[in-house]
Amino acid sequence: MSVSTATASGIPSSRFVLLKELDKRGFLFFTNYESRKARELDESPYAALAFYWREVHKQVRVVGKVEKVSKETSEEYFKTRPVGSRLGAWSSPQSSVVREGEVKERLEKNKARFGIEDEHAAASDIEIPLPEFWGGYRVVPQEVEFWLGKPSRLHDRIRYTRVAGSPDDAPQWTIERIAP
Repeated sequence: MSVSTATASGIPSSRFVLLKELDKRGFLFFTNYESRKARELDESPYAALAFYWREVHKQVRVVGKVEKVSKETSEEYFKTRPVGSRLGAWSSPQSSVVREGEVKERLEKNKARFGIEDEHAAASDIEIPLPEFWGGYRVVPQEVEFWLGKPSRLHDRIRYTRVAGSPDDAPQWTIERIAP
């Protein structure tokens, strides 16, 4: 999914990340808490998500408030990641400027640190702790728009807007058709 964030002064940035889970609470993804997206979410805790399926002419757009998930939720997911991905979380100072070969050097140091000979080993065989600087975010939707492409660019758009004050466990939505 595409995740768009912005600085406190409104300068936007976008990137694609893995949607790990979707449930009634929102859209869950994981990242380095020192990355550009995390810094921007600290400054302005809102994000826009976009999903696009060109082949079927469909798109879903989501806008919502972003919250960090619990350390337990992050640990639970981190343990399921491949060994190489867990080492990568420790080895890559995401969004930082690095010299050529630096990430590879950090990877080798972390393999030695955690006693790992094969970074392709089964995930359950090797214990690598969750870094303090890594975890999940949940985008709690406030607006969801469904777009269906139509001939002559007269697309069909349906927007759901969360009713202010509706409970998290049973949100209420205003549904509107909007012009293309």
